[in-house]
Amino acid sequence: MDDINLLQWQEFGSELEYIKKVIASTLERLEQESVITRIWDRDHSVWNPEPTEISNRLGWLDLAENMPGHVERIMSFTQDVFVSGYTQGLLLGMGGSSLAPELFGKTFDGKQGALQLDVLDSTDPAAVLAWVEKLDPEHTLFIVSSKSGSTVETLSLFKYFYNWLATTVGIEQAGSHFVAITDPGSPLIEIADKHNFRSTFVNDPNIGGRYSALSYFGLVPAALVGVDLPRLLKRAAQMGQDCSSEVTLIDNPAAQLGTAIGVMAEMGRDKVTLVTSQQIASFGDWVEQLIAESTGKSGTGVLPVVREPIEPSGNFGHDRLFVVLQLADDPLIKTALETLKLVDQPTLLLRLKDRYDLGGQFFLWELAVAIAGHLLGIHPFNQPNVESAKARAREMVSEFQKTNELPSEEPKINVSGIALYGDVQGSDLETALKGFLKQDLSGAPSAKSRQSYIALQAFIPPTQANTAALQNLRLSLRDQTGLATTLGYGPRYLHSTGQLQKGDSGQGLFIQITSGHPQDVAIPEEAGALASSLTFGTLIHAQALGEHEALKQAGRRVLRIHLEESLPTGIDHLTKLTKNIR
Repeated sequence: MDDINLLQWQEFGSELEYIKKVIASTLERLEQESVITRIWDRDHSVWNPEPTEISNRLGWLDLAENMPGHVERIMSFTQDVFVSGYTQGLLLGMGGSSLAPELFGKTFDGKQGALQLDVLDSTDPAAVLAWVEKLDPEHTLFIVSSKSGSTVETLSLFKYFYNWLATTVGIEQAGSHFVAITDPGSPLIEIADKHNFRSTFVNDPNIGGRYSALSYFGLVPAALVGVDLPRLLKRAAQMGQDCSSEVTLIDNPAAQLGTAIGVMAEMGRDKVTLVTSQQIASFGDWVEQLIAESTGKSGTGVLPVVREPIEPSGNFGHDRLFVVLQLADDPLIKTALETLKLVDQPTLLLRLKDRYDLGGQFFLWELAVAIAGHLLGIHPFNQPNVESAKARAREMVSEFQKTNELPSEEPKINVSGIALYGDVQGSDLETALKGFLKQDLSGAPSAKSRQSYIALQAFIPPTQANTAALQNLRLSLRDQTGLATTLGYGPRYLHSTGQLQKGDSGQGLFIQITSGHPQDVAIPEEAGALASSLTFGTLIHAQALGEHEALKQAGRRVLRIHLEESLPTGIDHLTKLTKNIR
């Protein structure tokens, strides 16, 4: 299994030989059961006796072969955008509609003549207003991206920015600043027609959102930032050939990676920690959704851990599998590998020649996660728990529009601008926070021997300062507890890790961080109209409360911390309060 198809184990101790033997025997079983052949043949019984949300979710298998026929149209559209003088692009989308575009924008940005592409997937009013300050309305193209065409965040942002353009460039020109990407029959198609969008791309409906990176959802934004689409698709097609049913599983990189993930999860190493070269760091965010939504259900799951610094002083538990993506000969990755060997952690290494190898990585991970799903006995293409928080938030918004009030409760503790809600034990902040973090979950019926993790859910503006403070809090908690930690901004993470957090075996500790909104922003009821019955501040607060209730209903342990003082300062204060947990 050493150094086959860019997938290589790094030595980490005597446990490695046993792991490799189990993986080898599992690959033999998969070969005997013709699992890879059956996947390529679209055999739904690989995962479930029923075809529901499987037979119509396997279109990603052919994208590298089918999408080259659509490249000419994409490039014609892109050229028209450039000739029309657009220099900035802002994609309005969530989850599978936004993560691959964000990756392309951050990884390939800088080509002369291409757009500077960013993603807005927050409903925090400060985040919305920040883009109003940054964007030049005359030269900005908005990509409205939604598979269903009814995603509340995406449509709310569209209506707001349509009205903003109507007042800055004029109602006659506003529609030409928009392009839609959606599925057949979506209400977004009608919206695009009504408001004279520049173009509409209708995607193959047989592709789930998190598997759509190489479809219109990913390739249209990729072309706008100057990605060479034929080159990207060629790399994906090559990986498809390397992972075909013609290849023995011992030589099949997707079979190796998927089997490693599944086998290690069964052994208790169910925290896949992705380490990447900095230039491709956004790939981790895309993988995070793919793994979390695909495996986190039916009381099981593999927790993806991304953007976690690797240092010798880090306190890593024995529930980890590290997967390292090294771009070219990145020396920082070599240092990380040495550190992981020093701390005796199982590590897989994948080498990329250049950024275009990401085309192959999309396919590799999609197939690998589908294989891991088979081994874990779950259905990787549905998301049964995603809707719970959304439904509760919708109920709250509906009630607010009738009563002008959201549900409220008295904080259990409220000191120095920090209020605690939910599962609070203790009479002061420090005691309550430490008490929550020290909870023993081993008595939970479904937890078995699985180790806990800590999830930070931040319903606050996703600024650099807030992110830095949250990362400090996250790493402090990891190093004090030895538990894996994750960090997600709401409502973004609801479309990514939200499924796993409510669908796995329930070992997580969830800390929500919310804040007030000194300056709120109205959401138009209709594009082009001024009437409004809801603000972005109310929407994100309803989403936070809805998620809190959904987690509680799923039996999760959740604490909400509301900060009134300066957010980075308040988060830093939490970090100090939670020192010396043990």
